[in-house]
Amino acid sequence: MNMILDIISGGLLIIVIIVLIVTNIRVVPQAKAYVIERLGAYSGTWQVGLHFKIPLIDKIAKKVTLKEQVIDFPPQPVITKDNVTMEIDTVIYFQITDPKLYAYGVEQPMAAIENLTATTLRNIIGELELDESLTSREYINTKIREVLDEATDPWGIKINRVEVKNIVPPRDIQTAMEKQMRAERERRESILKAEGEKKSAILISEGNKQSKILEAEGAKAAAILAAEAAREAQIREAEGEAQAILLVQKATADGIRMIVESNPTNQVIAIRGLDALEKVSDGQATKIIIPSDIQGLAGLATSVTELIKK
Repeated sequence: MNMILDIISGGLLIIVIIVLIVTNIRVVPQAKAYVIERLGAYSGTWQVGLHFKIPLIDKIAKKVTLKEQVIDFPPQPVITKDNVTMEIDTVIYFQITDPKLYAYGVEQPMAAIENLTATTLRNIIGELELDESLTSREYINTKIREVLDEATDPWGIKINRVEVKNIVPPRDIQTAMEKQMRAERERRESILKAEGEKKSAILISEGNKQSKILEAEGAKAAAILAAEAAREAQIREAEGEAQAILLVQKATADGIRMIVESNPTNQVIAIRGLDALEKVSDGQATKIIIPSDIQGLAGLATSVTELIKK
């Protein structure tokens, strides 16, 4: 019987040992870190991998995530330099760089960061007027990050980025700003409209001026063409008349040359003179000049008449 009890006791002991071993095996996942205390004092920090905790001696004091985290703080009331109260809410991006400092540096690190952010924000906004506060988000973000990063460094926290999410001024200020913006938009619209009308008038004036210039140039070109056409016509007419005179003169010269070459007698010359006299008498002249040898011409005419009768 004692032997059986010993076997049972030994089996139970083995089971207890196995359970203790199994229950004290820990696996630290990726992007995690465990802060370990041994008998109430800091013993070490477990990184990623398999670890064994001594039962009843070691204790996991804190499990820390090493990933970047985001905290969105509720709106904080702040007062500007010109005594305007408004609410600003911020978003903080941070990362735990030292699990030991994070575990033992400050009690409730997130509450400490929130309070520090609120006080820093009040200090910064208190130095700015309303208009500067609304247009200086980058300056506010940089100043808050610098202050928080320096203050949280002993806590094992790295502040990566701070963003001012919303700036909400009082309702009456919002109404005044909306009216101001509306008036500014109307002013810009009026300016744009006036500039458009001015440009349109300038373009119309330039168009009319250009049209008149083109019209004057067209009339000038037409007048030049007409003058050149008239001159060309006169030149051609003069050339025609000169050509006609040349032809008449040439014909006369040719006739004289032919008469000279035919060696005419005095009788023929006299007959040609009578023909010319006949043409002169048939004209409209009021005076007729009769050559002094008219009698000789008469005798010559009688001789010619007789020859014709024969």
